Parts: sequence; C-alpha cells; structure tokens
Amino acid sequence: MGKKIVVGLGTLCAIVEGVAPGVVPADALLIALVLLGLVWGWMGVDANDPTMYFALAVAVGMTGGSDALGHLPAVGAYLDGIIDALSIALYSGVATVAVLRIIARFTEE
Repeated sequence: MGKKIVVGLGTLCAIVEGVAPGVVPADALLIALVLLGLVWGWMGVDANDPTMYFALAVAVGMTGGSDALGHLPAVGAYLDGIIDALSIALYSGVATVAVLRIIARFTEE
C-alpha cells in the first residue's frame, strides 16, 4: 500500500511540475520528487538486483534529456516536462539503491 502511495504522489507531482512548472513556490514539487524518489528507492527496489530499475531510470532520463517528446504538436512540451520531472524521482531512487548496495557490501560476512 505504501509503495502505491509513493508512486501516486510522485506521478501527481511530476504531472503538475511538467504541465505548470513553477506554480508551487520555492521548488517544493522538485524537493518532493527527490524525497519521494529516495523513499521509493528504499521501499520499492530490490537492492540485490536493481538492473531493471537502473535501465528504466537511464531510459527515462535520456528521453527527457533529449526532448524527444517535445516535437509532438500541442502536447509534446507538456509530456516532455512530465518525463523530465519523473526522471528527477528516478535518479534520486538510483542514489538510494546505490547507498543500500554499498551498505550491503560492507555488512556481508
């Protein structure tokens, strides 16, 4: 249940930030995306085998970075903004998984 809430809130924050960037003052949505990504990386990703999550994060980040969806008429800029915001959450989740893997390596017997 907690994972679904984190994903839902992250998606909602990404949609709002992608469609209307800067509406929430003091970059609160971006901070929320980072925090939700950190929580998702801790709760929802298997630290022993994060390969699929890493691949997804790289794919979404590259899609957002290349502005591939920005060329679609009328909705492309919005979709690109949403993907950019989602990549923030995914990349912060990657940081959490990396820290969990490092901790696991040092605590192994």
